[in-house]
Amino acid sequence: MIAMTVMLLALGIVSMVLSRAMAVKARESRTADALATAQAAISVLSREISNSGFGLYTDNFNKKASNGIVTAESNAHRIRVLSNVDHSGGVETDTDPLALRMLTPGEDVTYFFDATTSSIVRYDPHGVETSPGVYGPQTSVVVNRISNVTFEYFDYAGGTSQAVGPSAAPTVDTARVRITVDVELDQVFGQPNTQHVIFASDVTLRNNSYMLTQY
Repeated sequence: MIAMTVMLLALGIVSMVLSRAMAVKARESRTADALATAQAAISVLSREISNSGFGLYTDNFNKKASNGIVTAESNAHRIRVLSNVDHSGGVETDTDPLALRMLTPGEDVTYFFDATTSSIVRYDPHGVETSPGVYGPQTSVVVNRISNVTFEYFDYAGGTSQAVGPSAAPTVDTARVRITVDVELDQVFGQPNTQHVIFASDVTLRNNSYMLTQY
């Protein structure tokens, strides 16, 4: 009886240790998956956001480079960026930078967080060619299983290298954007509830007038 009792106690301890080890392994696996998801999301966003403002000017007289961010439609959880990749549209005498109509894929892109589907969504009003030379809207999910995405804006103006920010809204002087992706981990038995992986990266808007003077 004593031997059986000792054996049962030993088996119970071993079972408890194995259960905790498996829980830790599952947690680490989910953490790695979440980190990979966050990194993939930031990689996709960074590529297009960094090109914002390419080929654009605040006006055609002073030829001051534009950062390409549509300030009226950008905030902490949404960003719309423009770039004139094809160097087409508009007329040289028009001082309105938006006279350069962004009519081809990748020139007018909006990223936003959709809480309903827990995903980062990319919207391009001219993302898919519906007929030769004619483009229609395209909405696609960049990555899902996201808890939140936040955009923070840093402004640079004049000759100073000191940034103003971060701010929840961009301005014409915004030259750097911080993207933060928050991924909530799936619950693992035996581990604390509501664990998160947060991954952030700064994206330099290299076409901004301030950044152009730094090269």
